[in-house]
Amino acid sequence: MNLPDMNEAKKRHRENVEYIYTDVVKNNKYKDKKYFIKTYGCQMNVHDSEEISGLLENLGYTRVESELDADLIILNTCAIRENAHDKVFGFLGRCKHLKKDKKDIKIVLCGCMAQEKSVVDEILSKHKYIDLVLGTHNIHELPNYLTNLQDGLNIEVKSNEGNVYEIGENYHRDSKYTAWINIMYGCDKFCTYCIVPYTRGKERSRRSKDIIKEVMCLKEKGYKEVTLLGQNVNAYGTDNEEEMSFAELLENVAKTGIERIRFVTSHPWNFTDDMIDTIAKYDNIMPYIHLPLQSGSDRILKLMGRRYTQEEYIKLYKKIKEKVKNAAITTDIIVGFPNESDEDFNETLKVVEECQYDGAFTFIYSPREGTPAAKMSDSTPLSVKEERLQRLNEVVNKYSNMNNQKYLDKTVKVLLVGESEKDSNKLYGYTETMKLVNVECDKKLIGQIVDVKIAEAKSFSLDGYHEK
Repeated sequence: MNLPDMNEAKKRHRENVEYIYTDVVKNNKYKDKKYFIKTYGCQMNVHDSEEISGLLENLGYTRVESELDADLIILNTCAIRENAHDKVFGFLGRCKHLKKDKKDIKIVLCGCMAQEKSVVDEILSKHKYIDLVLGTHNIHELPNYLTNLQDGLNIEVKSNEGNVYEIGENYHRDSKYTAWINIMYGCDKFCTYCIVPYTRGKERSRRSKDIIKEVMCLKEKGYKEVTLLGQNVNAYGTDNEEEMSFAELLENVAKTGIERIRFVTSHPWNFTDDMIDTIAKYDNIMPYIHLPLQSGSDRILKLMGRRYTQEEYIKLYKKIKEKVKNAAITTDIIVGFPNESDEDFNETLKVVEECQYDGAFTFIYSPREGTPAAKMSDSTPLSVKEERLQRLNEVVNKYSNMNNQKYLDKTVKVLLVGESEKDSNKLYGYTETMKLVNVECDKKLIGQIVDVKIAEAKSFSLDGYHEK
């Protein structure tokens, strides 16, 4: 693996950009080339793909919706769970066959999986038809790597220390109305089950003035909503004593006047009273909070390295509910952590019953090589874990439905973002509390925040009609 000095890489960045945009773009080297990008994983990966698309389109590439039509295939990967790994290599198998028929096609694997040594070793052993493996810390240099691509497998994976780069407006944003904004990268929490600190590196905050500038730019372009992104947004600024806290950043973003502000993801350990007060103070900070629980058992939480107890989590949950009007809270829960007992699992159910979440992302624990939890012995059969997951989902869905029923016959504000996939005669959008709503209304209203009367409430969505 090529692991060059990060300071040298940082110094080379502007030289690379200058070369790319004064030579490659000028000569239209890629003006007839097409690219296809497939994204796996979290919102951070989605936003990384927007950055990649922007860089490629500035080179002259055109995006296509099928790998069959592409000259360049990019897989932006996730390393959180085993099934993501399996899906990537399954798709790579299709790419291998495609390359036999179309020898000039280029295949790039980037994202979190590229930072895993075991994945790179597997590629070196079984997948040498891939042209470029690119890590999470140097995707901004993709144009330079493509321009200087050598025959055979090229590996450009840098250390997990990482840097923060500003690429200006070089994004291909998937929406004209809502936008992701990275405010920081990496994570220092080192939860024992999580691969993110190893694939994304240590916490690095962007400069607040650059973030505010990006928000203002989006507002001027007519964007209605921004979502501040980070593996742990609450830790914003803690890596730089000259920077403001996340609560202060939230307040400054709110003062731009953009209509809707969201953020993901928060770690309960860093969720301060100042944050809660700021959310409660500004109407344009949406009353939707994703607050991962992971487990309700103090024993399991300690093994996970989560740094809070059940009691502390519930206290925080109640404080948010008390201070933030109409707050909707969702969560993440892992079932079947090594040697989770029936008693441990029942403690998780206890928290779900008490918090009555608006929704939850639930998973069976998936060991990731290189994490401490992967080395823990585990005697719990998969069948037991699957049964627990089913029981958990039944409780989660009960409260999700209950919370959605509260919207029945009420009028709510919905940002309409597109046509419904299930019914082209309807639009879909989201309430301030992040409820999915399918709406009967004029398609000209896409991109607008409108009043919607809720006529039907389901477990995972709402149906309504536009109140003119």
